Amino acid sequence: MQKIPATVITGFLGAGKTTLIRNLLAKANGRRIALVINEFGDIGVDGDVLKGCGDAACRDEDIVELSNGCICCTVADDFVPTMKKLIDRDDPPEHIVIETSGLALPQPLVRAFNWPEIRNRVTVDGVVTVVDGPAVAEGRFAHDEGKVTAQREADDSIDHETPLADLFEDQLACADMIVVSKSDAMAGGAGAMIDALRPRARAGVSFVPSASDGLSPDVLLGMQKGAEDDMDARHEVHHHHDHHDDHHHEHTHGHDAFDSFALTLGEISDPDAFLDRVSAVIREHDVLRLKGFVAVAGKPMRLVVQAVGPRIDTYFDRPFGAAPRETNLVVIGLHGVDEAAIREALS
Repeated sequence: MQKIPATVITGFLGAGKTTLIRNLLAKANGRRIALVINEFGDIGVDGDVLKGCGDAACRDEDIVELSNGCICCTVADDFVPTMKKLIDRDDPPEHIVIETSGLALPQPLVRAFNWPEIRNRVTVDGVVTVVDGPAVAEGRFAHDEGKVTAQREADDSIDHETPLADLFEDQLACADMIVVSKSDAMAGGAGAMIDALRPRARAGVSFVPSASDGLSPDVLLGMQKGAEDDMDARHEVHHHHDHHDDHHHEHTHGHDAFDSFALTLGEISDPDAFLDRVSAVIREHDVLRLKGFVAVAGKPMRLVVQAVGPRIDTYFDRPFGAAPRETNLVVIGLHGVDEAAIREALS
């Protein structure tokens, strides 16, 4: 049975998680997305905002609010039963988006996907950390650090000794993608701040600027990371990796418009050389995502290619059968990406 992908979205209060998700729903184009929201106490702000959207993309039964405290502390009592209820439905969701409280450690939540009740049914497609661009650029981890501190003090289940700055580092260390929100409010764009944050994240993590109109599902969903099987790499930050290995060109755009295009090629005789070329193209152009499959000469099965930033994952999935033996890729980049140059380089 194919596992249902789940995206974990984390970030401090006010970072822009709810806005990101609201815009994601608006652009879902009929895809069935369920939301699990971790809100403290009786406030339920996020749930009320999302349930009030009034369209088919966010039916009430597709939005589950966990309000019994930090999600990473209530895995057995709240989270796992909630996930089972969603995936056992007659019409299970195609994708699950989990918005954590900004105070939740992302690592324990990702590990929870290894619980026997859900391990074979659902997988962590990717971890997205949302950071407040203007605040981080000014040396703060959140727009209103006082509100974040008050939120933590209101919940008795949370470790109050860990500095919030350390929790911010944990959010960065666990991420597959770091979304810089409110980038349109940053003079000169988000490039300098992204370069400052890059050494605090794992090698190969994508940094994506986001403005008020949010991000496309094609950017946020479908990473296929299986993060629950990759926990050893997510519990500490590698400060000394080579910036050139994972450098994604500085983003100075004041908006978050994206371009995408499909590329069809013939069979590839040397897949290693081709993937090296793909990696070079990703570095040289503003390519955020690249996905598709490659027809390798002499191989009956398709080679699936998934790239988020400069990190490329590949595996053979199934035979071509009666389908044409073609290489088909989809490239997603920031608005203005040089399609002609990318096509020439990969052809």
